[in-house]
Amino acid sequence: MIDLTRRDGGVLRIGHRGAALLAPENTLRSFREAVAYGVDLVEFDVLDLPGGPLVLAHSDRLEEVSHGAASGPVRGRSLAELRELAPELPTLDEALDFFVAEAPEVGLHVDLKLTTRLDELAEALRRRGLERRTVVSSFHVPSLHAVAREAPAIRVGFTYPEDRYGVSRRPVLRPVLRAGLVSLRAAAPRFLPRLIRRAGASALMLQHALVTPRSVAAAHGLGAPVLAWTVDEAADLERVLRAGADGVITNDPRIFAAIGT
Repeated sequence: MIDLTRRDGGVLRIGHRGAALLAPENTLRSFREAVAYGVDLVEFDVLDLPGGPLVLAHSDRLEEVSHGAASGPVRGRSLAELRELAPELPTLDEALDFFVAEAPEVGLHVDLKLTTRLDELAEALRRRGLERRTVVSSFHVPSLHAVAREAPAIRVGFTYPEDRYGVSRRPVLRPVLRAGLVSLRAAAPRFLPRLIRRAGASALMLQHALVTPRSVAAAHGLGAPVLAWTVDEAADLERVLRAGADGVITNDPRIFAAIGT
C-alpha cells in the first residue's frame, strides 16, 4: 500500500490534476508538467460516461473538460463528441498507461467523481499492477467502502469538506468559503476522527484552511496521514508544513522549489 507519510523529513509533493496552473487540467500534458517538476504523486479526477469509458474530468460541466471552449453537460455526449471539443481529454485507460510507461516512480491519487463502476476502476488499476501505487479519495463513504472491497491493496482517503460545485475555484465566492472554514477550524479536531473511522479511510485529504496542529494530530492518532488541498500560495504552504501535514496538493508544483521543499 502506498506510503503517504513524510519522506526523509520532506513533504509529499502532489500535482493537482497534473499541474493545472501550467497546462490544461486532467490531461496527459498536465501530467507531464507535474512529473517534470518532480512530484511524488499526481492527483486526477475520474468521471463516468454512460455507455462509454471512464474519463478524466472534475465534473459534468463541459466548460471544465473543454477548458472554456464549450458549455453544457459532459455525460450527455459520447467520447468522440467530447474529443471534438476537448481533443486532449484522456480516458482512464490512457491515463493509467501513462503511469506505467512514462512515470513508473510516481504515485496516483484518484479523486472519484463517480459512485458507480468502481469495480471497473479497481480492475483497470489491478490489470496494470498499480494498486499499491494508488490512493483513491472521496467524500462519498459508500464509494470508499466499495473500492476497499474490490481492491484491498488500494489505499482509501476521506476528503473533507466536499467541494462538489468547485466553490474554492470561484474568486467571488472565496470570502464565503473562508468564513465557513474558519467556523469549522476549531471543531474539526473533534469530529474528523469519527469521519475517518466511518469511511474506513487510512488517509485524510483536508482543505488547507482546516489544517492545524490539532487536526493533524487527530488524524495521526488514527494512523492517517494528512494531505492538504489545494495549496498555491507560499504562505499557505509554510503554514500547513508547520502544522505537520504529510503531503501538499497544488496546482503549481513550482511552489515547492520556492521554499526549498
